[in-house]
Amino acid sequence: MARSSIRIVSCVSLLALGGCSFASDTLFPPVSEDETANEVNTVQTTNASYTEAVPVRMAQPAPANAPVMYANPYRQFDTETVPGRKVATLRNELNGLQNTINKRADTLASMRDKIADDASRYHETVAFINSKLQVGTTPGNPIMLDNWYKAVDQLEDLNQDVIVLGQLASQVTSDSAMTSYLLDSVRATYSLSGAVDQDHRNLRRLEDETNQTSILIERLLSEINNDVTRQQQYVANERKNINTLSLAIRDGQLYGNSLSDPLAMAGNAVNNLSAAGGAKASYGSLPQANIANRRPLMTIRFDRRDVSYEQALYQAAKRALERNPDVIFDLVAVTPSSSGMAAGVYDARRYAENVMRSLVNMGFPANRIKLSAMGAPKAKSSEVMIFVR
Repeated sequence: MARSSIRIVSCVSLLALGGCSFASDTLFPPVSEDETANEVNTVQTTNASYTEAVPVRMAQPAPANAPVMYANPYRQFDTETVPGRKVATLRNELNGLQNTINKRADTLASMRDKIADDASRYHETVAFINSKLQVGTTPGNPIMLDNWYKAVDQLEDLNQDVIVLGQLASQVTSDSAMTSYLLDSVRATYSLSGAVDQDHRNLRRLEDETNQTSILIERLLSEINNDVTRQQQYVANERKNINTLSLAIRDGQLYGNSLSDPLAMAGNAVNNLSAAGGAKASYGSLPQANIANRRPLMTIRFDRRDVSYEQALYQAAKRALERNPDVIFDLVAVTPSSSGMAAGVYDARRYAENVMRSLVNMGFPANRIKLSAMGAPKAKSSEVMIFVR
């Protein structure tokens, strides 16, 4: 009896254990190792009616040798929009303009070096001529003439440098117009639809850089224009000085710088030379002079074949200019009564024109020289009287 009871208890225990295992497997199925690993990456969300596992993606660690990526203000994916592609196009145009401006600045620096070298050679030649004139030389010395022609060529090189500077100024002016176009294009791009925030950030950066480039261009253009103005004035003054130097070589005497007014217009040099070349054809019969109560600055008497008057004329004209920079010279051709009327008037006018040409060659403006004529019973030879007003 006791053994039967023990067997019954054992069977009940085995059935109970089997039922527990069945219930455990049914309610809580066995979990594999992979499912256990994935279970770490899930969180439980509880609802009133059900429970659901929501997967959460975990950030994967970067490889140890991966390159470091820096933020680019002009990000490539932004160009996928229409405004972004426009920004990229404008950016390329601005880069090209900046490269062009750098080349313009290099050209200006090279031109300044060339101008300095050309001016140095020119002044060396002129200094040699002046030094020979100072110690004394023969009139019309051929060596001096050769150096004078050399100086003329060197001065022409300087004039060509000024022309190149003017062309460079025109090119930079065109570049300045290009910056205005870029600024207008950048500002118009703001209104294009379909832009992302990065497109407008890129536009703002592009607008700032374009404004900075515009400032650099205006500064470069100002420097070039200043150089052009300065070199043009320099060449114009040296043209007058070189004409005076030719007169000094012809006479074998040192005169000095041109008598030109430093405040006169830059174009006077060309006008003066053309007026000097056409002096004989422009006067015809001279008007009657009125010299009542006027004292001449100097009187040149042509009582012999070759009268050397240029040195005295230069000194007198220079003193008159120092007293009054706006002085006007009145040249009066004086005809002696002893000479034949027609021949005396012709000779006096010719001498007056020669004196005028000498003043023009010294650099004095031809439009500030007035010619007139008169007869003088007491004069023994043809004279030219010079008055100032």
